[in-house]
Amino acid sequence: MKKISILFILFVGVLNAQKLTSDEISIINKGDINTALPIYQTTDAHQHKTLLSLSSEINPTDPNTAVLVKRMKESLLSTDGGVGIAAPQVGINRKVIWVQRFDKEGTPLEYFINPVIVWRSDLQNLGPEGDLSIPDFRDQFYRSKVIQLEYVDLKGQKYSEIVEGFTAVIFQHEIDHLFGILISDKKEKEKNDSYKKVDAYQKSDLNKR
Repeated sequence: MKKISILFILFVGVLNAQKLTSDEISIINKGDINTALPIYQTTDAHQHKTLLSLSSEINPTDPNTAVLVKRMKESLLSTDGGVGIAAPQVGINRKVIWVQRFDKEGTPLEYFINPVIVWRSDLQNLGPEGDLSIPDFRDQFYRSKVIQLEYVDLKGQKYSEIVEGFTAVIFQHEIDHLFGILISDKKEKEKNDSYKKVDAYQKSDLNKR
């Protein structure tokens, strides 16, 4: 009975994922499918608009999803030291990311489909971040030290895991991309005091109440 319930939930999730548009399919399959997709830049008005847009869920079992996942990895490998990439950065506003797992032996690159952070620790760390889509920008940001993540693979199998440290920072950065959030915008919000800094070893005032 439990197995049937899980399969039903996964089936409903697939149904809720909107089909890829003809434009998205065209971008995914343009050129050699074994090569990298171009990485969008904020310096281009059209590409910047895509980077600021919300992403929707993707059907993990759609053959085009597998192509997108493969080409995104090639895009990340083509960079100089990039540790993560999100689908909006290759022009597709869908929930797919790649992350380098510094919390695993060999620091492998792994993909995540429809990732969701279901819990974040109050404990935060401050550290440097850059972005493949924002030229010549790097700054310090606060991120939760530990997160709980849920996602599916290309077979639609659902997973849940706890991630911490620098790898958790990468996940938070890439999932921000799925909500159209760029670190340059986060820094501006901090300057305007609409983003409250939290000491790395203290809970926020809100959580103390």
